[in-house]
Amino acid sequence: MDIHQILLKYWGHKTFRPLQEDIINAALEGKDTLALLPTGGGKSICFQIPAMAKEGICIVVSPLIALMKDQVENLLKRNIKAVAIYSGMTKREIDITLDNCAYGDIKFLYISPERIETELFKARYKKMNVNLIAVDESHCISQWGYDFRPSYLNIANLREQNPDVPFMALTATATPEVVIDIQKQLKFKEENALQKSFERKNLAYAVLKEEDKLNRILKILKKVQGTSVIYVRSRKKTKEIALFLLKNGVSADFYHAGLSNDERTTKQSNWINNITRVIVSTNAFGMGIDKPNVRSVIHIDLPDSLEAYFQEAGRGGRDEKKAYAILLFEEADRIDLEKRIVNSFPEIDAIKKVYQSLANYFQIPIGAALNESYSLNIIEFCQQYNLEVYTTFNCLKFLEKEGYLIFSETNHNGSRIKFEVSKDVLYEFQVKNNKFDLFIKTILRSYAGLFENFAKIDEFEIAKRIKTTKEKVVKALQYLSHLEIISYLEQTNQPQLTYLTERLDIKDVKISAQHYHDRKEIAIKKMESVIFFATAKHKCRSEILLNYFGEKDIYRCGVCDVCLERNKLELSDIEFSSVSNQVKKIVQKEQLPITQVINKIDGVRDDKIIKVIQWLMENDKLISNKENLLEWRK
Repeated sequence: MDIHQILLKYWGHKTFRPLQEDIINAALEGKDTLALLPTGGGKSICFQIPAMAKEGICIVVSPLIALMKDQVENLLKRNIKAVAIYSGMTKREIDITLDNCAYGDIKFLYISPERIETELFKARYKKMNVNLIAVDESHCISQWGYDFRPSYLNIANLREQNPDVPFMALTATATPEVVIDIQKQLKFKEENALQKSFERKNLAYAVLKEEDKLNRILKILKKVQGTSVIYVRSRKKTKEIALFLLKNGVSADFYHAGLSNDERTTKQSNWINNITRVIVSTNAFGMGIDKPNVRSVIHIDLPDSLEAYFQEAGRGGRDEKKAYAILLFEEADRIDLEKRIVNSFPEIDAIKKVYQSLANYFQIPIGAALNESYSLNIIEFCQQYNLEVYTTFNCLKFLEKEGYLIFSETNHNGSRIKFEVSKDVLYEFQVKNNKFDLFIKTILRSYAGLFENFAKIDEFEIAKRIKTTKEKVVKALQYLSHLEIISYLEQTNQPQLTYLTERLDIKDVKISAQHYHDRKEIAIKKMESVIFFATAKHKCRSEILLNYFGEKDIYRCGVCDVCLERNKLELSDIEFSSVSNQVKKIVQKEQLPITQVINKIDGVRDDKIIKVIQWLMENDKLISNKENLLEWRK
């Protein structure tokens, strides 16, 4: 099948979106390619289709467990064989999965960057017929990126075993220096970045100064009909705001990483199927969720970076119809953001203390725990060692960035089972133990591949089918596991902590002071860009974002809050720029009363000059001093 037939057969589309076909053809020609497409631009198809068009397996490196699971499920629904390896899986599950990739007919293996350095993976990788290596969220490879992960630097090592296999790097957010760095770090044979403009013409950005944010949200939702996402920083706020909306007659629910798997699935499904209109969430929500008809995305807190904001805001209007990205801002938010950035860099001694406390908590001796995963109740852990929760969380994230461990807040692994006996032995067991016969038959009818692989199961669904309780199903599965008829891995909702190196003596835990300083400087610069975006009164919001991502020759969007104010002047862009530049030159040279400034500008009507001067004054570019002379603000 050619790429158009694959697109139609598996995805039901007759044509590609702009740039997708160019990216796909580059991969089929064996070229290393960096694909830069905005959120919702169809990045996954860019590597999935060339991988389907060639013999062999595609390895997809991704840092996000939720995204991996979501993409695997979507591929399986299309009858495309795909698997994922992530933290929280047992060594045996990983072993079986890698065997199927090396010797079976799996088309896609999703794997975290940390796992590709394990001996288990390296041994099987040599035996895989790899046709493409896709690196998702590839900005993570650059120290200039907003989510740098040192483990990404090891991905290029995959070239040693298969030097002719092309790489495809994908991202929705990369500044010019990150674009160069991605290609350098992945050892591209030659530079090849294919970029679609990040401009979203149907998305109107607005920053609204507001102290009473809850009532402002109500006004927005009343004015802008349709589905909405509201992003907040804290889990507590998600519930409070959702309850406030419900009390005011708005269909709403809340979502965060601390919810159980069942709760998250239900809430997500209700929102996707338009049962719930508004979802109030932390940034745990949105990855891999492709809902086209989101009409508004509202942020009530300042994000840490413009990359994060652009991704989250970009979840609005994927159907290319009008949508709004609204940031509610007050001066106190600036102080909160500055504190947040400072707090995200705990003292190096505090980071080392958390590392040592983890070893004590899990009773891990020096030299042990390599690639081992542990369930971590962070509240209980902090209470036991008298640690502050927020600081500890940031210490864990820093240890992750240094490559010592992974801390996954959203590791909701559903229950999995695998039959450990042959079909003949199982049949004999059913004959001898008649009370388990219907139970086992129901499981075998409900789930495929149970003799070859671990499969996800739903105890509640099994209970419904055999008209019993979930508790009785769990007990039966535990009993069969005890008899070694099955392996049964029960669902866990606890965050997972995985050691990427063997546990070290605290004196051997190295955190570079230079790296620490550099990362802090980068975080501060990104924070300053967010503050500029939120406080700018004279520059188009879309223009600010596009300039940040390196796009040049950008025209103002005409629909953001800044542009709407400009539109009221009834001046063309050329007229406005001409008058504005002349006013600036005149008053920078000499402070003058307004009448003299007007007289010095030729070829433009006085009423238009007055409108520009008023606009410049209202937007704090121009001031009238005590002597009533115009003065340009520095």
